[in-house]
Amino acid sequence: MKSFFLKLGFRKMDEMEKTIGLKAQRNALIYVLLALTAWSFYESFKTYTQHTSINSLPSFLLVTTSIVLIFSQLVLQKRATKGDDEYQDDNPLLKIILVGAIISAIIVSIGAWLIISGI
Repeated sequence: MKSFFLKLGFRKMDEMEKTIGLKAQRNALIYVLLALTAWSFYESFKTYTQHTSINSLPSFLLVTTSIVLIFSQLVLQKRATKGDDEYQDDNPLLKIILVGAIISAIIVSIGAWLIISGI
């Protein structure tokens, strides 16, 4: 299987390629977040001025993208520092509050979507 991927051009990246890839991913994420924020404001403005039903898709995508980003960072940081004697988790209460706030936001978002869509 490894030779199959090598024939397709996949290989392990060096440090420079990793840095370039991470910066490109960061720029793409910032673009997506800004585009979804603008789309959400546009849909809200259109609903307010024209009294039409709201399109909650951009808001849903914005919230879920942010949640995936936060959870990915928490999990990857936990994996990277697992078993490291130098690293100590200084404030686990902050992470518990953050996760609680995210879960609450998800529940409120789903409830608001259900109320708005009339289900």
